[in-house]
Amino acid sequence: MLGQVAPPSRATRLRRAWRRALRRPPAFVGAAVVLLFVVMAVGMAATPTYIRLTRGLVLSTKEENYVQSARALGGGDVRMMTRHILPNIFSALLVKATVSIPGAIIAEAILSFLGLGVQPPTPSWGTMLNTAQQFLETAPWMAWWPGLAIFSLALSFNLAGDGLRDFLDPKDY
Repeated sequence: MLGQVAPPSRATRLRRAWRRALRRPPAFVGAAVVLLFVVMAVGMAATPTYIRLTRGLVLSTKEENYVQSARALGGGDVRMMTRHILPNIFSALLVKATVSIPGAIIAEAILSFLGLGVQPPTPSWGTMLNTAQQFLETAPWMAWWPGLAIFSLALSFNLAGDGLRDFLDPKDY
């Protein structure tokens, strides 16, 4: 009776998700796993940069006068982080994320081009460029479109990051 009223446990939800994944075609599941590993590899390579940036921003922000005065008024560590430090470093981290996304896109395309990323049944701009490499003399447009797509997406994220930086920069006021 309780099982019909209570929400399912985490283990039950994981079992159901695993069963749904196993109902998919094996090529789809394999491509999803490879893509997950590529995303994890690119993300883990970028993690030290974010850690250094966050540490530097926190160390410089905690020395600001408004943080020191809030601490003198009796603010605790959690309050300092949530009310004073995190809101002031969030914009810099958001801009860094939007500026580093093109690097991740290009890294995935390079890995796929070299055959280390997603495999050919799954579409990727890197595998499209690899396939188009042998047709460069007869059909160069096969390489133009994936290359143009990578370029335009990377440029758009860079421009969005620059716009966010200009919009969120408090020193322009």
